[in-house]
Amino acid sequence: MRKKLYPILTSLILFSFSLQAQTIKGVVSDSLQTIIGATITVSGQGLKSATNAQGAYQIKLSSAGTYSVTASYLGYQTQQKQVKVGEGETKELNFTLLENKNDLDGIVVIGSRSAPRSQLETAVPVDLVDVRKIAQNAPQVSLSQILNYVAPSFTSNVANLTDGTDHIDPASLRGLGPDQVLVLINGKRRHTSSLININGSLGKGSVGTDLNAIPTAAIKRIEVLRDGAAAQYGSDAIAGVINIILNEDVNKLTASITGGGFAGKHSDGLDGQTAQANVNYGVKLNDKGGFLNLTGSFDYRDFASRTTPYSGVIFTDYNNPTLYPTPTGVNITDAELVRRGLTRADFVPNIGQSKNRGGALFFNAVVPVADHAEIYAFGGLNSRNGTSTAFYRTPRQLTQTNATIYPNGFLPQIVTDNSDQSLAIGIRGKLGEWKTDFSNTYGRNQINFTTANTLNASMLTASPTSFDAGGYDFVQNTTNLDFTRFFKNTLSGINVAFGAEHRYENYKIIAGEEASYANYGNAINVGTTANPILIPNFKGNISTRFAANGAAYTGGAQGFPGFSADNATNVSRSSVAGYGDIEVNFTEKFLVDGAIRFENYSDFGSTLNFKIAGRYKFSDKFLLRGAVSTGFRAPSLQQRYFNATSTVFTDGIFTESGTFANDSRVAQLLGIPKLKEETSNSYSAGFTSNLGKIKITVDGYLIRIDNRVIYTGGFTGSNAASASAQDKEIYNILRQANASTARFFANAVNTETKGVDAVVSYSTSLGKGTLRTDLAGTISKTSLVGGINTSPLLAGKESIYLDDASIILLTKVVPRLKANLTFDYSIDKFNVFLRNVYFGKVSQPTNTVVNQQELPGRVITDLGLGYNLTKSLKLTVGANNIFDVYPAELLLGSQGTSGILYPNQAPQFGFLGRYVFTRVNFNF
Repeated sequence: MRKKLYPILTSLILFSFSLQAQTIKGVVSDSLQTIIGATITVSGQGLKSATNAQGAYQIKLSSAGTYSVTASYLGYQTQQKQVKVGEGETKELNFTLLENKNDLDGIVVIGSRSAPRSQLETAVPVDLVDVRKIAQNAPQVSLSQILNYVAPSFTSNVANLTDGTDHIDPASLRGLGPDQVLVLINGKRRHTSSLININGSLGKGSVGTDLNAIPTAAIKRIEVLRDGAAAQYGSDAIAGVINIILNEDVNKLTASITGGGFAGKHSDGLDGQTAQANVNYGVKLNDKGGFLNLTGSFDYRDFASRTTPYSGVIFTDYNNPTLYPTPTGVNITDAELVRRGLTRADFVPNIGQSKNRGGALFFNAVVPVADHAEIYAFGGLNSRNGTSTAFYRTPRQLTQTNATIYPNGFLPQIVTDNSDQSLAIGIRGKLGEWKTDFSNTYGRNQINFTTANTLNASMLTASPTSFDAGGYDFVQNTTNLDFTRFFKNTLSGINVAFGAEHRYENYKIIAGEEASYANYGNAINVGTTANPILIPNFKGNISTRFAANGAAYTGGAQGFPGFSADNATNVSRSSVAGYGDIEVNFTEKFLVDGAIRFENYSDFGSTLNFKIAGRYKFSDKFLLRGAVSTGFRAPSLQQRYFNATSTVFTDGIFTESGTFANDSRVAQLLGIPKLKEETSNSYSAGFTSNLGKIKITVDGYLIRIDNRVIYTGGFTGSNAASASAQDKEIYNILRQANASTARFFANAVNTETKGVDAVVSYSTSLGKGTLRTDLAGTISKTSLVGGINTSPLLAGKESIYLDDASIILLTKVVPRLKANLTFDYSIDKFNVFLRNVYFGKVSQPTNTVVNQQELPGRVITDLGLGYNLTKSLKLTVGANNIFDVYPAELLLGSQGTSGILYPNQAPQFGFLGRYVFTRVNFNF
């Protein structure tokens, strides 16, 4: 009996040992610290893992044997090791990675909730931007401008003559609006600005994210997902997602100082001077991967202007009644300029670059609290004070000036105080086999306006020259709970993710002081027509104060009227969402990713969206990929509730234009439809090719957006005796708002955007140095589809509802063709950075047909020359637009009389000319 049991027991014991898992585990680090998020791959097994907060990983094997294990991470050389693992054995295999200054095959986390993977193996296109390297060599210092010159599908430019937008650069991805791209920081939703763009800039009528509030020194890298992702990440991700990864360095101090200015043919020596100082330092909190990384920055830029002398009427005989006792409005400009010792150049606005000064503090931290759990937090503060100018108020504008206060007129200044705060905190770890992440992300943006060097003409000589004009306040709080799990033994691996999100938003318009918006020349009649009794009331419809030419004085601060008590707004909304995401690796070559998301808004109802993406890897050298998705964007609170009166300069004419809420009385009178969400359908297909030193990606896309929200043209009323009751009521409402036209936000049109993006990267040894070359380009076109979404009451007014300027801003102000060719050569202590960017043709937005102008493309060349003075000190000098190239000059009709020479509304590449810079980098 014993003899029979013995072989059975022996077999059972051996079998039990064979069931014990074989395991490889270890730590990935560089020369200073462990690396979080490094990717570990077992060749030929379909097994993959990522290092945790302690830099540790663990992979279980199905059988004993000899395996090839690879460790990789963005910015480091990939390392491969062979390891032999016995039955039931746990083998320790550690990696120490070396920095790779020419990494072309980076690892990305955006676009998938599975483990990080190479950007050449993703199912959708993802650009990878090494901000730290670019910030050392390139002329650009702000985040939006760095991306504008690196990523062809991204467009941004410094706006001017656009009030608060002068200090928050609107940005576009794939030619769509600033509010159709979602910005994440460390994978968490970033709040938008409180500012809505209502002037003639890129993204007119939209609310974007202020990228420049994030100091570049705080950023490790940026991932730009160029594909619709609303089903994965929620509202706003119609064009794609920008994920900003913050710095995690420890025991390392880096700092930089950059100074420069414009030195082109239009510069007065060196103008528009800029300065930026950054410092970053990280401390190790414990031996388990905990860290705290801190960043501080300071930015300054001065005015720069590119104008021609004012060519219009500056003085009439009303401005010198001693010589002309019975004035009639005759032009006496030339004689009066001589008499006062002035020139026409003294009467032009600042057109080019506003003045700005500010600083930021950012942090990024992780604290392990258990073997499989860690608390993380990141966020920061940013404060900026900017000064821009409106158009010059000349002495001839009698209803807007006062000769006692400003004998020669005045240039109104719009002072913007922009404050930004953000804080994200969360805990992530493992619950059984599931990875969990619970987080809360808070963001707030406040903008306060002061109108300076101005007056309220209706107050006559009693007017102050500076006014508190009020401002905006926007708060967003997002709570997320996410679960993910990778089932490695099913097919070649299945990753399952699901989660929920709650988002709360609050928007406020804060009223300014009364004198900033009131017209003290208005009155109401409490008597009869035959026996009027006029009572002063700035909401009245009867004028009582008149200039010398008999016209009524205008009210409010010139240049930027304040927000009235009637404009004051305090509104909130919330949304809840649930999502599911499954990524199936049918084989090592074939992957399909599906996502579905349900979201319900307290003010818009529900939406359900999906995405399917896939890729097939024919070989290590060639991969096909594609995606189909639906998307949505809920109109922002700003678009729903913004209301104010502002001075608009359109086709050479000043207009006091009122913006009214979509549910206001005047909107009802005109038949403006109720706002609803934008919806989209996106399709993309492309391939990647890894040919060793050469890497290629090509992707085509088609994005159809229905019910796009636009900012309408200006509607008017009438008080003529023959006017309809409707027009008379509109006229009176506008009069009460101190406005002559009315604008709205409306779902006016459907659009279709199609294009192709291509990126080719090449790296090789050249002589004793290393050359990296990147060629990237995009071709895109946005068109209107179908008719205008209108209502019966708007019949005959379609050209106002969606005017020519708005159509051009939607379809033709972003370059249709944009490409860059970059060379980065390093040898010993030297490096040379040379980049040529082609900005394709754009059009100047205007409603005047004869002034509609196509502006041809231009090539802008950047050069940076760097030298490592010591191991820790590097000096870089160079220039942006080294050949001093300018866009085409505007037609004379568009230039008008105010000195506008170059297109300030079509963001091609700017028009300030050559910018020269010097930078010193410190690394300790």
